[in-house]
Amino acid sequence: MSTIINCIIVDDEPVAREVLETHLGRISAVNILASCKNAMEAFQILNNNAIDLIFLDINMPEISGLSLAKAVKNNTKIIFTTAYREYAVDGFDLQAVDYLLKPISFERLLQAISKFMGEQQHVPAQNTLAAEVREDDHFFVRADRKMVRIDVKEIRYIESLSDYIRIHLGNSSVVTRETITNIEARLPKTDFLRVHRSFIVAISHIRCFTTESIEIGNEEIPISRSYKNEVVKKLEL
Repeated sequence: MSTIINCIIVDDEPVAREVLETHLGRISAVNILASCKNAMEAFQILNNNAIDLIFLDINMPEISGLSLAKAVKNNTKIIFTTAYREYAVDGFDLQAVDYLLKPISFERLLQAISKFMGEQQHVPAQNTLAAEVREDDHFFVRADRKMVRIDVKEIRYIESLSDYIRIHLGNSSVVTRETITNIEARLPKTDFLRVHRSFIVAISHIRCFTTESIEIGNEEIPISRSYKNEVVKKLEL
């Protein structure tokens, strides 16, 4: 297999395709040859191109992802993507590389691609792949039944709300179902700092700070003991 992974996305949901396109666009080792809305479009691409990997939805109208997977050549690998956990057994019966449950986080997707690379090269690929992740200036999150663009430079701080996070922007905020650890993996490490298990702050928006807290605008954000050493080192307190 070449250094570049030629892949296609097959999903009947436009939002699901957009999420994968955004995530995969951050990985320089991945080349998206096509984003298909059904199996018939995918068949045409597969017949005319050498495809290393398919991101394949299972529950699609007319021809299901499982039916398409059975027709794919052995040298083309599959990562299933679906909102239905009960399809997992069928997916692995077809020797899929991995099975991703929607909504798919970037961190989980990265693990799946690392697993694929490891199987192809017979060596762990996580470190190599992580080094090739691009730090984009924006990303999308699901909020209010739509995908909302978040410009990284507008983020002031991020607050964890159990299974949700609130992204505080200039004059607004966005709440999305995501973990703070997953969202941290999507942020440039040079520009953001985890100061608490429930808070990530944008360094450029820090107004003042002590060894106990950070102020961003009129908000005071605590620095927890477990993150204190890292914060002190980063801010040279």
